[in-house]
Amino acid sequence: MLVEVCANSLESALNAQKAGADRIELCSELGVGGITPSYGLISAVREKLEIPIHVLIRPRSGHFTYSDFEFKVLLRDIALCKDIGIDGIVSGVLNADATLNIERTRQLVTASKSLPFTFHRAFDWIPNPNEALENLENIGVDTILTSGKHLTAERGIETLNGLNAQAKHITIMAGAGINLSNVDFFKEIGLKAVHLSGTMFENEVSLNRKIPMNSQNHLAEHHVAVTNTNRIRQIVQSVK
Repeated sequence: MLVEVCANSLESALNAQKAGADRIELCSELGVGGITPSYGLISAVREKLEIPIHVLIRPRSGHFTYSDFEFKVLLRDIALCKDIGIDGIVSGVLNADATLNIERTRQLVTASKSLPFTFHRAFDWIPNPNEALENLENIGVDTILTSGKHLTAERGIETLNGLNAQAKHITIMAGAGINLSNVDFFKEIGLKAVHLSGTMFENEVSLNRKIPMNSQNHLAEHHVAVTNTNRIRQIVQSVK
């Protein structure tokens, strides 16, 4: 069974390799489901790692319906990863109603060309996963990362089993809540891949009398935080 580790830093990537992981998915900001890591991190991991590196191509947190500009960013990030020598791409696009955006996902697969392509957990928002699986196979996606449309893969194991039975060419990779106590369940139903971060908190510092830097105002999956022109104009006019 292939074990993919979602690594958020060079240290995490090296630890995954040392532990025997088959490959990593490199990303940043696990707390929001992951976004595309920086050029510096991607290149540093490429220099140090010997196991395959797949990179998450997701320009922001929130939903998976992207503007034209955001989609161009996705394509540019894929080109950058190919230039660096990354081994695989992880991405995907949905329509506003959470159905699979076939054309834009096809463009991402085409841009990735010879690299393996994983459709990420946006799949778990899709209302008809069986139809989406068929469409993803038709456009050349290699792997689907999914929790079986549940909060954790263990809860979604029946759906995962059904998807795995339906899949002809795509690898169904279970992700979300994978740990030592449940990983064997996925092997027993015949899945060939699991995805986990295996994280623990380290490098602790004291926050005594420190103001918080995390902001709930910018964490909302149903919309995207964008600088408002009128608000900024009013401030600029006020001080100028």
